[in-house]
Amino acid sequence: MALLPFLLAGATACQDFGLATHPNKEPGELRWILDRGTLTKADGAEIPDTNDFLLTIHDSDGKVLYDGTYGDSPEYLTVDPGSYTVSVKSIPFTAPAFGRPQYGDEQVVLIGEGEQVSVVLRCTLLNAGIRLNISPTFPTAFPDGVLYIKQDNTRLKYLYRETRIAYLKAGNASIILYNEGKDQTLLTRKLDAREILSLGISVANEGGQGKLQVAVDTSKTWTSDSYIIGGDNSTPGDDREPNAVSVGDASQHIDQKGVWFYGYIVGGDLTSNGKSVKTSDITKATHLALADRSSITSKASCLAVELPKGKVRDALNLVDHPDLIGRRVYVKGDVVAGYFNTRGLKNTNDYVLK
Repeated sequence: MALLPFLLAGATACQDFGLATHPNKEPGELRWILDRGTLTKADGAEIPDTNDFLLTIHDSDGKVLYDGTYGDSPEYLTVDPGSYTVSVKSIPFTAPAFGRPQYGDEQVVLIGEGEQVSVVLRCTLLNAGIRLNISPTFPTAFPDGVLYIKQDNTRLKYLYRETRIAYLKAGNASIILYNEGKDQTLLTRKLDAREILSLGISVANEGGQGKLQVAVDTSKTWTSDSYIIGGDNSTPGDDREPNAVSVGDASQHIDQKGVWFYGYIVGGDLTSNGKSVKTSDITKATHLALADRSSITSKASCLAVELPKGKVRDALNLVDHPDLIGRRVYVKGDVVAGYFNTRGLKNTNDYVLK
């Protein structure tokens, strides 16, 4: 369980979400952040937009305080002292399917009177998977056969030419060959979360008779393309996502140069004296505001990003591109403690727009 103390920098527009109900107890505050830097790519599949992750927050009695997307969630909740469960999942997942890796995390936190607590959600792969490597001898031996992956009472057809991973819930799963009106169970295996089982299926000729073989490739139990926070494995201008830190961690990198950040463009015109960023009718092309999720508009929770004249400004300024508000972006520059009365990124010299 990851708990971090969080000191408020000022009131925000999200106070309307306050849910405290006991006037005799000083309420606390619950905040949350999804640490995208801990996500890994499953079999090269693109990591889904964290803005679309499904977030649920409920108290110890099961009362739901929030149930919706991460991107639409308030910046914080004002809550009574007690225990709260914060969970997030990238997608719903109930039955075997191709191309459906599910990421998620769940944290239980205890909030005392007047406490301000921030939960860091570090998502990992929740489901498992199977990939079949079907030998050319197999379709020849079983031209009318059909392979299925079975879990509980659900079957997923696995075509002979299929190369994708079939994702399943963690637990028991079977490989079934349906041939000549009968089912034959080739293998049953218990899979753990994050386990990708690679199976070779072939037919060997022994003594003039074909014999079905299933081989487990243990060298491919799990492969991942991971990103480490704070590094830079990207090539500028390519389609790979750079290793990056979140806006919420900006204070840990003050005075560092050439740091990649990721977040959502939430507005601009930070020269105004208000506590919230301007989200429409932007007049300044020289900067924008970046936040950990698209619903945040509190200036104190944003990273002010300088857009120097050139390719970065041409591509990201909100005067010419107002449609960029809400988009996920990676930006690289030098971290400063103060820029428009919040943390800032100066000398921005590269970006990856998602």
